[in-house]
Amino acid sequence: MRDINFEDMATYNKRGYKPKTKAEKEQNIEEGSTTAEVFNTLDETASKTEAFVAKNQKYIFIIVGLVAAAVLGSLAYKEYVAKPKQLNAMNDMFQAQKYFNEAVNGVAKDSLFNLALNGGEGKFGMLDIIDEYSGTPAANLANYYAGTAYLRLKDYKNAIAYLSEFESDDEVLAPLAKGNIGDAFVQLDQPKDALEYYEKAIALRDNGYTTPMYLYKAGALALDLGQPDKALGYFKRIKEDYPDATEAATVDVFIGKAQVLANK
Repeated sequence: MRDINFEDMATYNKRGYKPKTKAEKEQNIEEGSTTAEVFNTLDETASKTEAFVAKNQKYIFIIVGLVAAAVLGSLAYKEYVAKPKQLNAMNDMFQAQKYFNEAVNGVAKDSLFNLALNGGEGKFGMLDIIDEYSGTPAANLANYYAGTAYLRLKDYKNAIAYLSEFESDDEVLAPLAKGNIGDAFVQLDQPKDALEYYEKAIALRDNGYTTPMYLYKAGALALDLGQPDKALGYFKRIKEDYPDATEAATVDVFIGKAQVLANK
């Protein structure tokens, strides 16, 4: 056992005394508190980390290099591939959009919708855009145009197939796509599926154009399916939330009909 030197202890305890030698500093840390344990642990961890890095630095550099390459590759793809591809797609889709708009607003609709789908005058149609520019926003939008064109041409299965591929956060187009699928199911005499898609359109966005329109269609279908309570809820929502909508003009008649059937 080491002899205790009371003179040294007295000197150590004097206010303001600072250990001078390395041994005194180490003794100060060891005897003063558990801080020494923390320092020792940090030293050991640092040593282990340095040893790991030294041993595996080749692999670490490879991993870092791969991550950097992936990030730079993604940025380069967006800048030099995706952007030009999207620009080309939109340019190539211009004529097909023109045919579609003319079909919606003019005469000779069937022939114009077919041109919108398949192209004309040496230009791409919507189906070409979907094939040639897969993965671009233009191809996604072309799915909406194609599905809607097929709906107008009474090709309901293709309408459902293409509209189901369309994804959007747009306030109007997103619910219209779901509602158009509902319309196609109505024509295929699948009212339960149609009602499901009308309800999806209602839930997707809340605006004064698509919401009352699909509330009205959902209410009418619910009546046909023997669900007057559900229908009543949809019709009342039109009356209360969208009094200025076109559908509100005749909704009282349907509210009365739904109430009679619900009370039977």
